[in-house]
Amino acid sequence: MRRALALARRGWGQTAPNPMVGAVVVRDGAIVGEGFHARFGEPHAEVRALESAGARARGADLFVTLEPCDHHGKTPPCSEALIAAGVRRVVAATRDPGALSGGGAERLRAAGIPVEVGLEEGDARELNAPFFFAATDARRPWTTLKLAVSLDGAIAGAIGAPRWLTGEVARRQVHRLRAGADAVAVGIGTVLADDPALTVRHGRRPRVPPTRVVFDRSARVPLTSRLVRTARRVPTLVLAEHPDAERSAALGAKGVQVERADGLPGALEALHRRGVRSLFVEGGAGIAGALLAAGVVDRLIIFQAPVLVGPGALPAWGDAPATDRLRVIGRHEFGDDLMTVYAVNELPRS
Repeated sequence: MRRALALARRGWGQTAPNPMVGAVVVRDGAIVGEGFHARFGEPHAEVRALESAGARARGADLFVTLEPCDHHGKTPPCSEALIAAGVRRVVAATRDPGALSGGGAERLRAAGIPVEVGLEEGDARELNAPFFFAATDARRPWTTLKLAVSLDGAIAGAIGAPRWLTGEVARRQVHRLRAGADAVAVGIGTVLADDPALTVRHGRRPRVPPTRVVFDRSARVPLTSRLVRTARRVPTLVLAEHPDAERSAALGAKGVQVERADGLPGALEALHRRGVRSLFVEGGAGIAGALLAAGVVDRLIIFQAPVLVGPGALPAWGDAPATDRLRVIGRHEFGDDLMTVYAVNELPRS
């Protein structure tokens, strides 16, 4: 199953709105076939694994990171393919919460194929957290907040801090994280201070470029900013509480979409209505504190650089509320920088 999870990750940025899925065919204790869902609209992981195994799939066990689907969508039901291939047993990491796609386990059992569910379930659900979160009653996207901080707790862009706190390797990882989200967001303060592009410029490009989002109460995004200048090439959305009509028209003429939203909760609901299931927020202390105070941060990613900014630094957590000890999901080194992923909210059951 761990091999299947590793295979599933190869679909990063390519499968949405489908989940990333990996599958492994095992016979007599040896892997005889494997596959993963490589791109939305293409064959699912189980089908790829069965193709890889060929005739050796008959009488074999299939390990898959998500319950096989049982509906006709872009592709035929995987449950039918498994029955036709004559597999002996299916082990799924977790159930499919979809009302349409779920039910494959019951179909397989009815055909006499035993199905076990729950092996490495935590990692499988975490891998596709936005997919599982969307299956709940939540009216907002699954939200990840990313911050880069110095050893003394300053954020990038602080007075006296270098242009970049983190190194090139860590910054490339941020581009990979962007590629896995439906939308990438910042606050207006970051736009005014840094003039970011918020595009994926390193690594494998996502199938669909993430929408760029600015939380901007008064629609103050400069018409000369990189976001506005490139809005006709990359979808760009400004969520404003009190947008000026003339200003909104000027942004709209440049290709920027402006939508009125009642505060941060309203902005997140607006994104949900637009089909944004995963939101990756890169911002300063203001937007970070507001999101944390509202309780809408699900995953917090901290890149800590081996840098001391010193006196006059802008603290990363000035507006953040106190919170209990957070659960650490993972730590990874990227060059000299340390990335830590924290669970702020637990993934609810659908």
